[in-house]
Amino acid sequence: MATVLKEPGASLNYDMSSSGWYVDDNWQAPFAEMRAHDPIHWTENGAFGNFWNVTSHKAIQHVEALPEIFSSSYEHGGITLADRMDDNDATELVMPMFIAMDRPKHTGQRRTVAPAFTPTEIKRMSDDIRRRTAELLDTLPWDQPFDWVDTVSIELTTQMLAILFDFPWEDRRKLTEWSDWAGDIELVHSEEMRAERLRHLYEMGAYFKKLWDAKIDAEPTPDLISMMIHSDAMAEMDELEFMGNLILLIVGGNDTTRNSMSGLAYGLQQFPDQREKLEQNPELIPNAVQEIIRWQTPLAHMRRTALEDYDLFGKQIKKGDKLALWYISGNRDESVFEDADKIIVDRENARRHLAFGYGIHRCVGARLAELQIAILLEEMAKRRMRVNVLEEPVRVRACFVHGYRSMQVSLSKY
Repeated sequence: MATVLKEPGASLNYDMSSSGWYVDDNWQAPFAEMRAHDPIHWTENGAFGNFWNVTSHKAIQHVEALPEIFSSSYEHGGITLADRMDDNDATELVMPMFIAMDRPKHTGQRRTVAPAFTPTEIKRMSDDIRRRTAELLDTLPWDQPFDWVDTVSIELTTQMLAILFDFPWEDRRKLTEWSDWAGDIELVHSEEMRAERLRHLYEMGAYFKKLWDAKIDAEPTPDLISMMIHSDAMAEMDELEFMGNLILLIVGGNDTTRNSMSGLAYGLQQFPDQREKLEQNPELIPNAVQEIIRWQTPLAHMRRTALEDYDLFGKQIKKGDKLALWYISGNRDESVFEDADKIIVDRENARRHLAFGYGIHRCVGARLAELQIAILLEEMAKRRMRVNVLEEPVRVRACFVHGYRSMQVSLSKY
C-alpha cells in the first residue's frame, strides 16, 4: 500500500496502481489531492513501473482527443498499466484487439462490430432484455439474504453476452469465468497465475473456434461472430487477434455492466435521500443510469503511451512514457461535478462522465449497457423493490476493473 495521506499537498508519493486502494475502497482522497495539487503526476517504481497519473477530467479528455500522439496500440503497450514481462516468456502472448489498436486498423475492426449496437439493434433487443430481467427479478427471494452480484448482476450480463455471441445458453457462465481471467491485470505479477490465465484463454479460443467454424459457410446472422466472419476487416484474423477481440467484447460487455448493476445497489443505499427521490420519481431513471455509471466507474483506468515528446499542461511527457488515464478520478472531478463523491440522481451534467472513455475509443456498446441498467431499475420500480445491502461488499482487488466480487443483500418493498 502506498503512503498514508498527510497534510494536503505534503506528499503525493503514493502509487494508485496498487490494488489495495480499490479493494479497501479508500482511493477517493489521494485522487482528490492529486487533482487539487498535481493533476498530471509522475509515479516512480509503482506496482506497474513508472507512469504519469492523469487525474483531471480536462486532461483525460485532452489526451483521449490526440490518438496520433498518445497511442492505445498493443504494439506500444496497450490499454492497461501492465507491461509484458518478457518477450520470451511462454506465459505472455500478444492478443491484439481493436481497442488496443491505432487508426486505421482500429477504425475497420470497430466498424465491423458497431452494427450490433446501433439504435435499431438496441430497440430490437429491448423487449427481450426486459423479459429476461423481469423473469429474473420474479425469482428473487424476499425473505432471505442472497448475493446480488452473482444472482443478478452476473446473470443478467452473462445472458446478454450469450445472445450477442449466439453462445450456447447452457454454457453461458463460461463467459463470466473467461472474463474474470482476462480482465485481471494483477496476474502479471505471478508466472504461475499468468500460465493459468493462458490456459483459460486457450480454452475460450478453442470453444469460439468451433462456433466460428459452424457459421463460416452459413448465411449472415446478427450476432458478433457472424459479423466478424462476413467483414473485410476481421474475416482473416489470426488466432491471437481473434482471441484478443473476444476478450475485448467479453470483458467490455461483462465486467462493466455487471459492476454498474452492483454499484447501483450499493451506491443508492449510501445516499438514502437520493434513493427515495428515485423511488418516488421513476422518470429520473435515464439520468440516474448516467449518474450511477459515473459514480461507479467500472473500469478505473485506460493506458496510453506517448509516441513523441509533448507538453501536457506544463508537464513534459517524453516519447515512450506511459500515462494512466484515471477515469475513476476524472469522474469525481469537483470542477465538473459538484458534490462529486455523492450520487445525485437528477444531476444535470451526469452525461459528462468518462466511464465509457472519450474520442475514437469510446465504448462501442455504451447504449446497450445503459439500456440494461435502465431496464433493471425500471423493473425494480414496477415491483417497488428496494435492495438493502447487509454488509460491506467484497470488492475486486485490482486497479483496472473497479467492481464487486460479492454483495449480500435482502429485498424490501417501499
